[in-house]
Amino acid sequence: MSKRNVTVRMKADYEYEASNLQGNRVPIDMYDAPNKKAQSPMDLLLSALGGCSAVDAVLMMKKKRKQVDDFFIEVEGIRNDGIPSYYTHIHMHFVLVSPDAKEEEFAKVVALSVDKYCSVASSLKSEITYTSEIRKP
Repeated sequence: MSKRNVTVRMKADYEYEASNLQGNRVPIDMYDAPNKKAQSPMDLLLSALGGCSAVDAVLMMKKKRKQVDDFFIEVEGIRNDGIPSYYTHIHMHFVLVSPDAKEEEFAKVVALSVDKYCSVASSLKSEITYTSEIRKP
């Protein structure tokens, strides 16, 4: 088993920063649209799912010697109306711009990418545990 760690640190009431052991930083905020400077945690979940799925899909198409002129995934999350407002449904629309790829082979690659290789998609089914502590200043 491998272990990953990130630390999420408060910058202001609605602003946080996540950093990993290598020092890479991701700003996070919970502001509404006019004041938004970074993705929210729920946006980041969709971004992580899309990014994880994208890598394998593109690499598999290239392994099949298909030309990749452009590639993107539109990720849409439908949230529960109550609290917590978790995603009840997530839809990913994969778009490959390629002169020589075929629909059926790309559909198979997408299914493999999401269902078999994407750690983020599999993690959405994982058990979450937590602990807490108070540290005195």
